[in-house]
Amino acid sequence: MLGRLRTDHIDLLYQHRVDPAVPIEDVAGAVGELITAGKVKHWGLSEPGPNTIRRAHATQPLTAIQNEYSMMWRGPEEQTLPLCEELGIGFVCWAPLAYGFTTGTINPATQFAAGDFRGMLPRHTPENRAANMPLVQLLQDWAVRKGATPAQISLAWLLAQKPWVVPIPSATRVSHLLEDIAAEDVAFTAEELQELTTALNAITIHGDRLGIMTGTEAPPQ
Repeated sequence: MLGRLRTDHIDLLYQHRVDPAVPIEDVAGAVGELITAGKVKHWGLSEPGPNTIRRAHATQPLTAIQNEYSMMWRGPEEQTLPLCEELGIGFVCWAPLAYGFTTGTINPATQFAAGDFRGMLPRHTPENRAANMPLVQLLQDWAVRKGATPAQISLAWLLAQKPWVVPIPSATRVSHLLEDIAAEDVAFTAEELQELTTALNAITIHGDRLGIMTGTEAPPQ
């Protein structure tokens, strides 16, 4: 495998997702052997629960946890983020733009193409999209205030949570990639961050996240 990748090691190896049929200690031990052999530098887990994180980390220290986290899904704040801080593990946010909803480009009238994954999300029914528009309005207001875009406000808010929180937005166009990168230039004062978070706390998000997690705990957060 490494030969096909034209490298002699993998910098960060993830397990996607936790296999309930295999003890996480066995997985961690196998990865530890790869690390000892120099074939892997670091490892992480995607969508694990807190107990799984503790057990895995006790066998082979984890470098990163990759869970969904955005303004629309803040489940990691309850247990996973505090645990990562306790154990010194980085947190990688997948779907940080909530599949495009926090960019402001999706509204109740949006028609998803056949086969578009986003059309299957419970949050993206026409009724839930309409009910979730207060979040879009909040982001648009802050975008005007900070001279940014809604997407940049959304990413900058995640970056402001902890220095070890890293969003990984997808981009289908170079312009989107450049927009996402520029979110690093959006800064909040402590007062602004508190104001934005307080406003966010007052918004009820309608529609469940898609239940695609597998593992020893469900849901993991």
